[in-house]
Amino acid sequence: MKALLILPPSSSVIREVLETTSPPMNLAYLASSLELDGHEVKILDSLAMGYGFEDVLREAKAFNPDLVGLTATTPTVYDAYKVADMIKQELPDAKTVIGGPHVSFMARESLEECPSLDIVVRGEGEETIRELAWRLEKGRSLKDVRGITYRDGKVIKENEDRPFIKDIDSIPLPAYHLLPMDRYRMGNFSFCTMLTSRGCPYNCIFCSSSKLMGKIWRARSVEAVLDELRLLHDKYRVREVEFLDDTFTLHMKRAEAIAEGMVREGLDIGWGCSSRANTMNERLAKALRKAGCHSVYVGVESATQRMLDFIKKGITIDQVVRAFKILRETGFNTVATFILGIPGETKELIMRTIRFAKKLKPTFAQFTIFTPYPGTEAYNMAVREGWLITRDWSKFDTLTPVMKLPGLSPKDLKMLLSRAYLSFYLAPSYILETFRKRHFFIFRKAFKALTQYLSAKFSMRGG
Repeated sequence: MKALLILPPSSSVIREVLETTSPPMNLAYLASSLELDGHEVKILDSLAMGYGFEDVLREAKAFNPDLVGLTATTPTVYDAYKVADMIKQELPDAKTVIGGPHVSFMARESLEECPSLDIVVRGEGEETIRELAWRLEKGRSLKDVRGITYRDGKVIKENEDRPFIKDIDSIPLPAYHLLPMDRYRMGNFSFCTMLTSRGCPYNCIFCSSSKLMGKIWRARSVEAVLDELRLLHDKYRVREVEFLDDTFTLHMKRAEAIAEGMVREGLDIGWGCSSRANTMNERLAKALRKAGCHSVYVGVESATQRMLDFIKKGITIDQVVRAFKILRETGFNTVATFILGIPGETKELIMRTIRFAKKLKPTFAQFTIFTPYPGTEAYNMAVREGWLITRDWSKFDTLTPVMKLPGLSPKDLKMLLSRAYLSFYLAPSYILETFRKRHFFIFRKAFKALTQYLSAKFSMRGG
């Protein structure tokens, strides 16, 4: 069977700011799983290749696949629908399959919204796609394939969930050989992303990760992680890596062991990862820094403990302050993320968060609007309370208000988001620190993207 896996064309803020993009690791994992069974697979990374929809259609027609796999998030799902429509019109016999967080939780709705889609793969896809491809190739029924929602004639059927893969070391390494690895750059360095664990034991109401990948944390062995790093370093000359784990430092001793292994192996790779305020200490920070880690992302979300408790973040303000003190003193670049417009939040509480962001002094700050994604407790709450003002999924980009909350209008949120970015990045102390530490590259590009975004999004005409 010939399988074409596509990351659809879409706008990307990261690409606009850094002039780079990340490899679609989910597709690379699916591709290597399909190759185990002898299928001919091609990955089409539209963002890396700079492809538009017509380019994708041209490549699809040339490859003439039996199966077309698409991936999408909530704000990009319409782009995937468009690709499915175009391909189905030109290649009607190809089975169109889609996966990703949005469709995993809105499977039936997605098939109803896009008649050109045949099958939704829900959740973890490696085992599902192998069984699906085998059954499609043999002309077998799909009724027993766990983890899918599919069309059976004019009827949409939803099969039972597939259990999570217990041993994720058993999943073959991503099919890097099918990706345009030379296209992934971070400045002057070859860049890639990696995943060392799946699942999240936390309960944040704005995140679907614990439902998508399970609440039980499943980790790859330290040896497997080092083997993949060695492959990226030696074969693909990768010198920058970002670990995509929800919380790389969740098991601090394991994170330390990976760092020690990188030092032992002599891997000259710069890297970044995500942490939590309650999964960082001085010993771990020093180990990560010694191993080449230069950037740590920490979700702060709010400066008000009541708001942190409401979103079930599971951290305290004191832990946040301590973590950033440790990271700053150890020499890391830090990225702090904040959420504005949490239900129950007032304008004054948002201003407190903005002031706290400046006081915390992260290297970079990311402010987003509280967005209730399908599959989250927040989405169920928004539907129940009647807060949603749109179901246009393209607006669920964390920068556009999609809820109307008591005492906090969409217009208020737009202006507060604008104020947050301008207040943080144009503070004289921040500008001086940027020049002192020579963060010119990121600052110049981020400021350009910020001004373009503000002029378009926060025009008073936007109401």
